[in-house]
Amino acid sequence: MAAPTPAPPSPRRTLLGRLPLPERNYVAEALRTETVGGVILLVAAVAALAWANTFQSSYATISDFHFGPETLGLNLSVAHWAADGLLAVFFFVAGVELKRELVAGELRDPKAAALPVVAALCGMAVPALVYFLTTSLGGGSADGWAVPTATDIAFALAVLAVIGTSLPSALRAFLLTLAVVDDLFAILIIAVFFTDSIDFMALGGAFAGLAVFYVLIRKRVRGWYIYIPLALVIWGLMYNSGVHATIAGVAMGLMMRCTRREGEKHSPGEHIEHLVRPLSAGLAVPLFALFSAGVSLKGDALAGVFTRPETLGVVLGLVLGKTVGIFGGTWLATRFTKAELNKDLAWADVFAVASLAGIGFTVSLLIGELAFEGDTETVNEIKAAVLIGSLIAAVLSGVLLKLRVRRYRALYEAEELDEDQSGVPDIYEQDDPEYHLRMAVIHERKAAEHRRLAELAGAASNKPDSPA
Repeated sequence: MAAPTPAPPSPRRTLLGRLPLPERNYVAEALRTETVGGVILLVAAVAALAWANTFQSSYATISDFHFGPETLGLNLSVAHWAADGLLAVFFFVAGVELKRELVAGELRDPKAAALPVVAALCGMAVPALVYFLTTSLGGGSADGWAVPTATDIAFALAVLAVIGTSLPSALRAFLLTLAVVDDLFAILIIAVFFTDSIDFMALGGAFAGLAVFYVLIRKRVRGWYIYIPLALVIWGLMYNSGVHATIAGVAMGLMMRCTRREGEKHSPGEHIEHLVRPLSAGLAVPLFALFSAGVSLKGDALAGVFTRPETLGVVLGLVLGKTVGIFGGTWLATRFTKAELNKDLAWADVFAVASLAGIGFTVSLLIGELAFEGDTETVNEIKAAVLIGSLIAAVLSGVLLKLRVRRYRALYEAEELDEDQSGVPDIYEQDDPEYHLRMAVIHERKAAEHRRLAELAGAASNKPDSPA
């Protein structure tokens, strides 16, 4: 009896390989908006620091100014509206991004999702551990363990825009997927660890509103005049329930349909995200930064960041914990799965992206406010630590990325090359017989043009000189 033929080994998965064309186009569009928003965010953060350190009284007065309906429990300060209200828009976009990744993106395939999920989890666990060890050895408070666990994709991309690095789409997509998974777990941390008491009646009302939202989406009911008032009611009920109000934005984002049906150019989720993302990146997040990043840097404020265990833990968590966690998680995932690094890249590239993920701004500032709520001095010091840690991570990643900028530029140009002007990069058409036919025609035309120019040049050189 013949021995059974052994099954062929399953192909190894490529880490940071070339993206499918639709995914590449989506990532390029999303990151383009986030990059612009990141630059605006950077400007807002600098403006907040300048304002708070030159006209501190006016900054504090405006930040603490209260408005809103008291009877509905929504008489909030300007800073509070920015943190709980405007950031709900940011988390709505994060919810849509997560839904799309789960049904159509990198997280759709469990095997492919394992790499960014493991990297993101390690990139949150290690910073928390670094913070905990630092505060334990220094006798500080462990309440801020979650502050260094967040990555700010907009700020990270703003750094990329400033240093002018042309990252290949695979590295950008890896960073985006990391940030999406990071946002998911940050949302869970906020919901679980920063909810003191719950008003179940208000929470039940919020869930009822979400159910109505879900039914309207599934019935394909259209009209912003329906969804915006409903979203505001859901947000208000969620805020009054005691659960952080930004959770309402995430929940509504996750309910959007992000798969395309026959005849649809874009799914409803993609369409809404396309409309709302500029509002989030260009207005909501920068305004939050304007009223959250304004910390006083006078006196011993900067020196104190490196002497107090809580603030030192935040800085070390962002700079050291994020880098080691994401790099180590990615290496372990490839070590114990059938995955290998893209031959065009090196582990140094993964390390550079991991250090870039140490820029934790928006969500880190929010968690810092929640972790030390009521202790204004500590909150300001934690914010200063977030800013300094993010700055160090930005400089470190900028240096590391600059060391490989020539390689990145070559890969980026190869991805963008469209010699046949078909609207699709040539690298995606190489297996198409029609592409090779078009390229043969183009090359023949170029060769014919070169021959014609050579003949004209030869004729000109052989022409006898005219008599003087």
